[in-house]
Formats: sequence, structure tokens, C-alpha cells
Amino acid sequence: MSPVIYALIGGLFTWGLTALGGAMVFFFKEFKDKPLNTMLGFAAGIMIAASFWSLLAPAIEMGPTPFPAIVGFLLGGAFLHAADRILPHLHAQAGAEPEGVKSGWRRSVLLVMAITLHNIPEGLAFGVAFGSAAVDPAAFPSAVALTIGIGIQNFPEGAAVSVPLRREGLSRTRSFLFGQASGIVEPLAAMLGAALSVSIQGILPYALAFAAGAMIFVVVEELIPEAQGGGEHSNLTTIGAMLGFTVMMALDTLL
Repeated sequence: MSPVIYALIGGLFTWGLTALGGAMVFFFKEFKDKPLNTMLGFAAGIMIAASFWSLLAPAIEMGPTPFPAIVGFLLGGAFLHAADRILPHLHAQAGAEPEGVKSGWRRSVLLVMAITLHNIPEGLAFGVAFGSAAVDPAAFPSAVALTIGIGIQNFPEGAAVSVPLRREGLSRTRSFLFGQASGIVEPLAAMLGAALSVSIQGILPYALAFAAGAMIFVVVEELIPEAQGGGEHSNLTTIGAMLGFTVMMALDTLL
């Protein structure tokens, strides 16, 4: 099949796990800080491992010099920095203020936008990985491992949207619908990444590193601070991150 079709299938899988995480709102009105911080730390660990094992290392190996990987990595971070400054969004921490340009959007929409920002580089990541597999079939298992890893860490992200929305006063159904909607962007971003990496010759190492840089920016700028919860239960966040890194490393090396 076309790598774009594989990217679409992978995106539907990761979107489904986002929806599954969002469905936690039907069972819990709110999460205690300990399990939520641990889950977010787990998601951060998966993203860090995926950025290196599945994206950055293959980008470096593709050329005689690491220049394309360096450029792509920095451009990925710059892209997410610009998106973070421009797009209106709101993080779920207590007392958080809206970020990005000022808007009249409701808090519920701003909360969804925060996770949607996370999901753009994630979709690009496994989309580009499937594009890489079109050039080198040996890379296909790594693309599958990356998709599985991102899907796993989407579960706590889905819950991290829907549960705060429930606390905001929305019904369980509306909270779930908003929570799963944050994952819609992943299939679209994945197909875009696959199509670009296949159609534009020479872009692949830049694209792989770009996705890695964007994911690392998300982890350092947003995911880890949210998981730390103002310093409380930071040891659980660290343990979760170590476990997430181990799971993604195992997936990538075993597959």
C-alpha cells in the first residue's frame, strides 16, 4: 500500500486511543494528581525515546554528515515555538492562563487546542516514518513501533483533556467529544508527513529530524511541566518518564 494509506491507518489507530483515554470521563469526574502526573510522565518518556530511536538516529544515518538532522531538529522546535506563541490554547494546570494571541474562545476550546498542538508533531512523526519505509522497507517495523508508542501515550493525553473539561462543568458526553476531537489532527498530519517525505526527494532526513525536534519541544515546554504539577509528586513523574522511555525503546529495538 501507499505510505500515505499506512499513515492514515496509523492515524486512525492513535486517534482511537486518544478517544479511549477521553472515555475515562465516563468513569471518573476527576483524576488525583498522583496517577495523572505519572501517566503524563509516561507519555513524556515515550515521546523522548521515539524522538531519538525512531526519528533522529535514522536521520543522522542517512547522510555523510549530521547537518540535515541538525537543521531539521532546530526547525521542528522553531515551528512548535511559533505555533505555541500564535495559536490560542490553555493548559490544564490549576491557575493556568490562556496562551497565544488573545481570543474570545471558551476555556473548553482552549483546553482542546493545547493537546491538539501536541498531536501535530506526533502525527507528522509516524507519517514521515512510513514515508521513510517507502524508501527503505527495513524501516517499516520501526514506523509501526513508533505508531504504537504514540498511540499508547495518547491514552493519558485524551484523559488529560476530557477530565479537566468535566471539572469545568461540561457534561460527560461533551467532555468526551471534545477530548477525542484533539486527536483528529493526527491522521491529517500523518498523511501530510508521508506525502511530503515521498514526493520531495532529499527531504526525508530533514523531515525525520523536524518531527523529532517538534516532539522534544512539546515534552520540555509543556508535557513535563504539566506532569510535575507545581513540584508535587515529581518523583512519580520521573518514574513514569523512565518507564515510558523503556517501553518505547523496547518496542523500537525488538520490532
